[in-house]
Amino acid sequence: MGSLTHFYGKIIFVSDMKKLIKLIDENLDKLLPVQYPQEIFESMRYSVLAEGKRLRPVLCLEAARVFGGKIEDAIPTACAIEMLHAQSLIHDDLPCMDNDDYRRGKLTNHKVFGEAVAVLAGDALLTFAPQLIIQKSNLPSEIKLRLLEEYCIAAGAYGLIAGQAVDIESEGKEISPETLEFIHTHKTADLFKLALKAGAIIAGAGEEKISAMENFGQNLGFAFQICDDILDETSTFEELGKTLGKDKAAQKPTYTAIFGLEKARTEVICLLDNTCGIMAKHGIQSGVFCEIIDGIKERATKC
Repeated sequence: MGSLTHFYGKIIFVSDMKKLIKLIDENLDKLLPVQYPQEIFESMRYSVLAEGKRLRPVLCLEAARVFGGKIEDAIPTACAIEMLHAQSLIHDDLPCMDNDDYRRGKLTNHKVFGEAVAVLAGDALLTFAPQLIIQKSNLPSEIKLRLLEEYCIAAGAYGLIAGQAVDIESEGKEISPETLEFIHTHKTADLFKLALKAGAIIAGAGEEKISAMENFGQNLGFAFQICDDILDETSTFEELGKTLGKDKAAQKPTYTAIFGLEKARTEVICLLDNTCGIMAKHGIQSGVFCEIIDGIKERATKC
């Protein structure tokens, strides 16, 4: 699977990202069948199977591969992380949160199934996802336990929820750069870190490599969120598939609101350069990582 390209003067193997996305989509469909009560599973599937970039599960699979693990061993965990991501989007779109009508070019979950079912679908995904790690992973018990710990930290009050809570508290207020970093780290980067660390853990990588993946995920996730802030001001609905300009209208704390577009673009490039530096330092050769890095950079600087 793949071809050869160059990275920092070295020849590296390029995995086919489209094949990884297809692998994730096939397994998400298989692992989340419609069961009784039908509506809740249809609501879960509506958001999980909506067309997306699948960055987080792809990062998990690729991290497992680059550290010598088997991609198939990482599939249940990668799918669990994508379900957690879908849960965060369902709840984020609710009227009591960001109140969005569209996501990935489709009506948001609560617009199709109603608020009550959408809340329950998010709750169901949050708890269904770790069951995949426990029941579907062919991994030693000690690895499963560590993966579950990483999942719970990233999903919980010290992770994603912390970022969402401070994001809501900060609406309409002037906040410090440190507070913005807290929001972007926990609301966005924590899931990138979870995916990359999980892949390394599954592959049996040492603590130095796992720590490198955490650092990589922090820089990549932060860059991704700043890019999202840029696109919210410069892109179109057709390109992003969601309502634009809502963050600005709601006086949400964004990188562009505090620092402006030019500084935001400069910071994205700096953060992505950091990820390339981490790869070079640790001898990580991955065309998939390079493709994701280049994709974020291109989206952030195209306008």
